[in-house]
Order: sequence, then structure tokens, then C-alpha cells
Amino acid sequence: MHYNDRGGCRLNGVGGDEGQAAESQGSVGTNYGMITLEDLEAFSEDQLSDSGNGSLEEGETIEEEQQDRLLHYWQDVGRGHRVEVPRDMAEPIQQITTNNNGTHPREAVPYILMSRKEKSGDVLYEKRQYEKGHWACITVKEDTYEQSICYGFMKIMRYICQQNSLGRYLGMTIPIVTVVNTDEMHTTLSRTVTVAYYLPINHQDQPPQPYDTEIVIEQWPATIVYTRPFTGATNEVTIISEINTMAEMLDSPVVCVSDSFIVAGYTNPAAANRQNEIWFLERP
Repeated sequence: MHYNDRGGCRLNGVGGDEGQAAESQGSVGTNYGMITLEDLEAFSEDQLSDSGNGSLEEGETIEEEQQDRLLHYWQDVGRGHRVEVPRDMAEPIQQITTNNNGTHPREAVPYILMSRKEKSGDVLYEKRQYEKGHWACITVKEDTYEQSICYGFMKIMRYICQQNSLGRYLGMTIPIVTVVNTDEMHTTLSRTVTVAYYLPINHQDQPPQPYDTEIVIEQWPATIVYTRPFTGATNEVTIISEINTMAEMLDSPVVCVSDSFIVAGYTNPAAANRQNEIWFLERP
């Protein structure tokens, strides 16, 4: 199934002038497959004030001008990522930028640290207990793994930013997780992925319902995960590498699910590299 005709984002190769524009931005298009939360948050109010020429079109408000500047900025960034940012992402992008500048602290998904394995002062992995909780989830299958993540991510952002039964911004939680599946040998990722957002504590008892019928609210059971941090891009190559690295480090990898894993993405605009984790799920 393809979603490109529904206002989603595409990772199509671009040609002509757009292709030259993407190439002029360096190699980012080959290293990253999607616009992430870090991208959205890293665009500060100072940059917003500096962008554009500061002139308003006739009948345009300051808020609309800022929204247009943000959208145009991320459409430019998106071309470097080979991602098309649709027009209807303008308001969600503005809300994420505004609310995450200190007005809405990001809420961490709660867990209990059970144990930690270290070597020479470095953390190899942690064992954590996550309690049951409600997540907003969308499962997507596109032509490529990166397309699937991109489409699902945009849908979840719209849900967080007003396209829900409360009609308001719900607040950001971290990490945003992606459930991925591999073949038996851990060499290939399935194009089918599930992108999931943990509902903030004040919405856990009565989760706001999504307007988008492809997003479902699920209650995930309490789960033990083995988790290892990594930095940088989250694409098929890096994820497969991290899965195999983690499998080698685990004392008893057979206790974990063998073909389903989670990539957890954390927002950290101040960091030079993206902060991520790979999660192995303990068998029930």
C-alpha cells in the first residue's frame, strides 16, 4: 500500500534543479532517511527571527509569517534528506518548535533500572522494566524502510498537535519508538514498521482519540527490555549493525525475541549527534 497521495512524505529521488539543490547541501541526503524530532526542535526562535526578509504579505499575520518560514525552512531541509514535507505539516512544525522552547518539558517514558553491564567504565547495555501504558501507534509499509518511518512519524506529529479528540497539543514524550522486524539472520529490515508515541501521564487514563483512523491507541503490557545507546543516523544499515552488536554483547540472547526490535529516538537539540537506543524485548 502506498500513502504518497494522502499528504504523507516521500523519499523520492529528486531531479533537475531540486536535485542540484539537494546535492549542494552535502551528503545529508544519503545519511538520513527522515526528518526527526531533533530536526524540528533544533530550529530555534533566533533562527526563525533571522530567516526571511521580515516583510509581511498583505493580510498576513506575524504568526502566519512565522509558520510559513518554518515550513519553508524544513522543506529546504527535507529536500536534502530526500523527504517531501507537505503543506499540512506547517502548524505541527510550528507547535513543536514553540512548545519545546521551554513551555512544555519533554516527559520521559517511566521505567525501573534493573541492572547494568559495564566494561572499562562504558555501559554496554542496561536491563529495564517498563510498566504497561498507552501508546499511539501507526503501522506503515512503504517502498523503503526510511519511507515507512517518515510517513508514520508525520502522522504521529499531527496527532500530537491538535488532530485528536481534545483538539490541542498533547505534549512531547521521549523516546519516540519504532518497532522493526528483521529476517532470521538479522541482515534485512522489513519495510513494515510501527511508529509509537507514549501518551503523557495526564492522558494515560483517558487517551485522546486520533482523528486519523490509521492511528490506534494500544495498551502495551509491562515489558523487560535490554537496551544499548548509539548515536547518529537511524537507517537500515546502522540499525542492522546495532542489532548485531547488541546480540553479541548479551550474555543470554536467547531470552529475547529474535526478530522484533525497537529503535528508541531521543530529542537532544544541543547534541552534535542524534541520541538513540536499540531495545531487545525479553520473551514473555
